[in-house]
Amino acid sequence: MKRKALFIINPVSGGKKKDQVPQLIHKHLDHNAYEYQIEFSTLDKEIRAIAVEAAKHYDIIVAVGGDGTVNETASAIAGTDKLLGIIPYGSGNGLSRFLQIPMDPVKSIQLLSTGSIRSIDSAQLNGRWFFNMAGMGFDAHISEVFSHTTRRGFSSYLRSSIEEISKYKAQEYHLEIDGNVYDRTAFMLSFANSSQYGNNAHVSPHASLHDGLLDVCVIKPFPPYRLPEMGLRMLTKTSESSKFVEIIRGRHIRVERATPGPVHLDGEPSIIGATVQIDVIPDSLNVIVGPGYKG
Repeated sequence: MKRKALFIINPVSGGKKKDQVPQLIHKHLDHNAYEYQIEFSTLDKEIRAIAVEAAKHYDIIVAVGGDGTVNETASAIAGTDKLLGIIPYGSGNGLSRFLQIPMDPVKSIQLLSTGSIRSIDSAQLNGRWFFNMAGMGFDAHISEVFSHTTRRGFSSYLRSSIEEISKYKAQEYHLEIDGNVYDRTAFMLSFANSSQYGNNAHVSPHASLHDGLLDVCVIKPFPPYRLPEMGLRMLTKTSESSKFVEIIRGRHIRVERATPGPVHLDGEPSIIGATVQIDVIPDSLNVIVGPGYKG
């Protein structure tokens, strides 16, 4: 029996044109396995609203975009028996890369018929879902700055980071992780479900989507001249051995800071209060993964 699939295409994610995606789907999807429809998100018809409605009628919802598109789609089906597919079209594609989903759109379309189905952990920050990475501090600040620019793509994000890093000041955080208390001065805090932000930059190389834990990555203040070293460590999966990185694993995480401010959930910024509660929801999302994914 054929599965019913809806492809949700975000036309603006990653600054990449997607005009040819419907033709690629028609050409490379296995029509013996799927009946499908395609919808483009708009300002008036947002991704999550499309996905919520789609969950009533389709077996698999396919996000065509980056981590933000995946977040909006997955948030609508997490905790259900619906299946998530991903066609990566973002700037970083952190979750897709971690799941070994091909970056080539043709191969990722074909994977929908040949890939394995895995159940992965998700998490909630103040009741809002994230699946790859959430954060506070510098990366959340950059996500907020970047959201107000018209430039998209990794090079623009990197440019914004370089422009802002010398002006940003570390903050004080009070953390309670599974009942243990930590007070830290941090440049940023990352709550890692997978190991990487995107573009194969791994902040927590041993993170797992199946252990019921988040890796709380405390990035301590470091001299700006050591930024290239920090970047290299992430690309070579050696960040955990840096004296500027501390990783604490836990299921229930409470963070208090002096004032409200930005956070990001899978790269999408939001302004929230001074107190943040983060919880893991194990095995809460069913997703099609690549052949190289070991989990």
